[in-house]
Order: sequence, then C-alpha cells, then structure tokens
Amino acid sequence: MANEVDSKTKAAKEEGGILETIKVVVQALLIALVIRTLLFQPFNIPSGSLIPTLLIGDYLFVSKYTYGYSKHSIPFSPPLFSGRVWAAEPKRGDIAVFKLPTDNSTDYIKRVIGLPGDRIQMIEGVLNINGQPVKRERIADFVTPDNWGRSVSVIRYRETLPNGVSHEIIEREGDTGSFDNTPVFQVPPEHFFMMGDNRDNSLDSRDRSVGYVPFENFVGRAEIIFFSIEDGASAWKIWEWPYTVRWNRLFSTIK
Repeated sequence: MANEVDSKTKAAKEEGGILETIKVVVQALLIALVIRTLLFQPFNIPSGSLIPTLLIGDYLFVSKYTYGYSKHSIPFSPPLFSGRVWAAEPKRGDIAVFKLPTDNSTDYIKRVIGLPGDRIQMIEGVLNINGQPVKRERIADFVTPDNWGRSVSVIRYRETLPNGVSHEIIEREGDTGSFDNTPVFQVPPEHFFMMGDNRDNSLDSRDRSVGYVPFENFVGRAEIIFFSIEDGASAWKIWEWPYTVRWNRLFSTIK
C-alpha cells in the first residue's frame, strides 16, 4: 500500500514537472514573440546590395517601433488592419527593411533616398534629388569580390544627402552602369524611393520589380550589427570563429 502511494506521489510530481516545463516554454515563446513583434527583429544580409555599409554575413537588429506598426510588423503579415498605428515616417538616409511591394512577403533592405513628393534621378552616376545633384566626394577605393569571387578595387564615394546624412557608396562600373542614367522618378504620396549603396549591383526602386515602396510595407529600421561572419563561412561552426568572424564589426551601429 505504501509503495502504491509513493508511486502515485512520484507520478504526480513528474506530471507537475512536465506541466511546469511546458508552461515555462510557452511563456518564453510568448515573450520572444512580443519582442520580435513590438521591439526588435533579427535579420541577416544575404546579398551585397548595401556594400560597403552592410556586408554579406552581417547579422543585425531592426527596430520595429521606429516607424510604428502595420500588418507587416506581425509574422506572416496577417490582414488584421490596414495602414500604420503610432506612425513615424522614415527619414532620408535610414536603412530600412520592407516587404517587396510586388509580393508583400519578401524582405528587402535598402536605404531611404526619396520621400513622398520628391523627384529622383540618376545622371551619369550622380544622384539628383528635386533637380539638385547630391554631393559626393571620392575617397579610397573599396576592395570587394567581383562576380567570379576575385578581389577587386572599386570606386568609392562619400555621399551626403540634403539632410546632412553622410554615407559611403561604391560604383563597380564607374558612372556607366545600367542604373547610372535614369528618367525622373516622382515619388507618390505615402511612398518612398529606396536604393542600395552598391549602386551598380542593387535591385531597388530604380527597377520596376521593386518600384516605390508604400509606407505600410516598412518593417523597421536597421540599428546595430550584433554578429558578422565572412561570406561563405558557416555561423554554426564555432571552432572556425577565430578566423571567420569579423570581430571589428560586432556591435557597430548602422548609419
């Protein structure tokens, strides 16, 4: 009889322990969901469209609260509401994550160049905003892989936008790339014009497949690089970190 009572007590304790574990896991998942939805979301950089600012293999946090919230702030973009709540418009020069307007699901990351009502044009590689060329200053060349993986030096400029935001760009094909001369783009209301810093290797608002980005499609602003690993290296191979992690990029703010 005593053994039977002990067995029942032990089973009850084990069941209680399992239920407590499940409860803790569920609570942790809910907290993670709230943080991801309302505060910060991690992203990694799979392409070179924002070189030299962001490199392939960079991992960064995007603030979800900076521009307010839309359905795209929630995983899988459920159609719970339209527009944005607690909205704050992106500033020129921000690097932002947004949902590609053509499918409203693919994540893109580019720099905000044109605001609603702006006229944007590229003339011989020089960015023009509302009829005025944007200042750019030639600085030391940047070394980056070409299409065949070979390290090459490419032209680099420091570009200063009208609001004073200064950042670096590269021109892999000089000023003769396919997007270095464009018609005038008139940014519609509640839309933004996005471009990559790798001007000759960026699929952005200069191409119809991206086009103008609705304010509703913004996910958040890129804030900080929390991890970075060489292109082609595997982040899970911890034993390779001493020579594959870009230690100088960890915890650097994004501008």
